[in-house]
Amino acid sequence: MHVSVAQDPPFHASDDKIITVGNGVIMLDGASAFMPVPVPPGVYADALGAGLHQCLEAAPAADLVTVLADTIHEVAARLDLRPGHSPSSTVTILRAHDGWTDILMLGDNLAVLPGLTITDPRLSRLDLEPSRLYRRRLAHGSGFDQTHRALLHELQTQQAARRNRPGGYWIAEADPTAAQHAIVHRIRTDDALWAVLATDGAYKPMRHLGITDWTVISSVSAADLDAILKQCHAWEREHDPDARHLPRAKRHDDKALAIARST
Repeated sequence: MHVSVAQDPPFHASDDKIITVGNGVIMLDGASAFMPVPVPPGVYADALGAGLHQCLEAAPAADLVTVLADTIHEVAARLDLRPGHSPSSTVTILRAHDGWTDILMLGDNLAVLPGLTITDPRLSRLDLEPSRLYRRRLAHGSGFDQTHRALLHELQTQQAARRNRPGGYWIAEADPTAAQHAIVHRIRTDDALWAVLATDGAYKPMRHLGITDWTVISSVSAADLDAILKQCHAWEREHDPDARHLPRAKRHDDKALAIARST
């Protein structure tokens, strides 16, 4: 499997993390924290990604749900994290083995393969009032003011009360049982010759700008992926700095793209 990646900002400065393994790729998006957490989201995502990488390098055919559960448990213990009081992260793992391609997704990353689009809509389906209100205010020109920040704090408070609970949503945090609720697909590798993975900071502006020919995107270089992310960042800065056209929590979210192609 050949993997090309791009991140904006770079890996060390981003809460998004892309980590390649011998037969696949791991993508994480540490959730921006608008309320206090014990360690920064990027630190948590980095630790989780490193643990997943270690497990999959040691056991390339291991069950992905078990790998994720074990890694969440290990990272939570090492960083002394407690459920409900921890940073969180999306997780996408794409792994090819023995003629099959496995995809695990927890949280709202995006994976596009020939004839198949995978994401996890459970958080957005909560449709919480602070989310509706901050987006409506931005669309009317409020900008990222103090009320906006207060709404984001309230939104995360309400989300935390529903995190990793039935009827809520599931995410990598400090409770390893969340892995049991991941979305998992297994596809013949012959039917999955390419895949594009993206964090929401990348795919949301890409969709807004109409950069959605995934078949074409799947064949471009890492430099081309970087150019796509820079185009999205420039549009946010120059054409939508106050998020009126594409309401979002902050002007620039971290962005990550990866292409995996069968070799």
